[in-house]
Amino acid sequence: MPKKLAVAILNWNGKSWLEKFLPGVVEFSRNADIYVIDNFSTDDSVAFLRAHFPSVEIIKNDKNYGFAGGYNQGLGQIGHEFYCLLNSDVEVTANWTEPVLELFEKDPSIAAIQPKILAYDRKNYFEFAGAAGGLIDNVGYPYCRGRMFDEVEEDRGQYDDESEIFWASGCCLFIRSKDFWDQKGFDERFFAHQEEIDLCWRLINSGRKIFYTWKSKVYHVGGGTLNKQSPKKTFLNIRNNLSMVLKNAPFPRLTGIIFLRLCLDGIAGVYFGIKLGFPHFVAVLKAHFSFYGSAEGSWKRRQQHQKKKFYQTEWIIFKHFLGKK
Repeated sequence: MPKKLAVAILNWNGKSWLEKFLPGVVEFSRNADIYVIDNFSTDDSVAFLRAHFPSVEIIKNDKNYGFAGGYNQGLGQIGHEFYCLLNSDVEVTANWTEPVLELFEKDPSIAAIQPKILAYDRKNYFEFAGAAGGLIDNVGYPYCRGRMFDEVEEDRGQYDDESEIFWASGCCLFIRSKDFWDQKGFDERFFAHQEEIDLCWRLINSGRKIFYTWKSKVYHVGGGTLNKQSPKKTFLNIRNNLSMVLKNAPFPRLTGIIFLRLCLDGIAGVYFGIKLGFPHFVAVLKAHFSFYGSAEGSWKRRQQHQKKKFYQTEWIIFKHFLGKK
């Protein structure tokens, strides 16, 4: 019987991660076909896979399309009912796929599901990229249950539930292939960072649900491709987040949100410049100009319907930094 699930790992010069974590993926994913989508690596990743993992299918992209475009290119060649988009620096655990597939089968309105994501180096703490499921605040800042900005919580069972969330982390994203392609996949202009939040927001606007389940658990190293202290990451996060808000936030609140965000990003640029160095301040400026240049394209990508309310109506940045919560 053909398998319903395809585990797809996007790789770019990640031989060391594949060597470390792919054996566990193979061992604990017997109910799935495993693919590595190689994003035009210049190391010997592909030769290593062919020599040591003959059961793993290899899809070779003809250039580095980034996270968004790389997955769009590769997943277009995979015909399974469900995808799991898995980072190469993730350690999976026994029975990590079964609870997710059961939840999909139980509720056909669920488009995407995220497992509990814990830190590889501190296994009793949540991990930055996803934690216990993503939410978003009134002005479009993403955060997670278990992670607020740079602060992460210890896992004490406080999020041991199955619940609806706003976005599922791209480091381990289960999604129905039909829902992925109904939305035309990721927005390739994003290249990397927050493209999964944009996709989930579009799914919600189309009436679909995003869920989290604690019954599936993985451990993420984080920063395997682009370190979080990188000015390029600062640039991508701010530009992509503004574009995402312009594409998806409800009108007429949209204009007020964008104006407030530009002001807050200016303050953030000064803060980043002091804390992380002048290149991060420059990255914020470049992100804003890049956003202005792509605004027409983002506006054209707006769907016909937007949800009237955000999933989580909180002023997170003010409560966290000013209210010390």
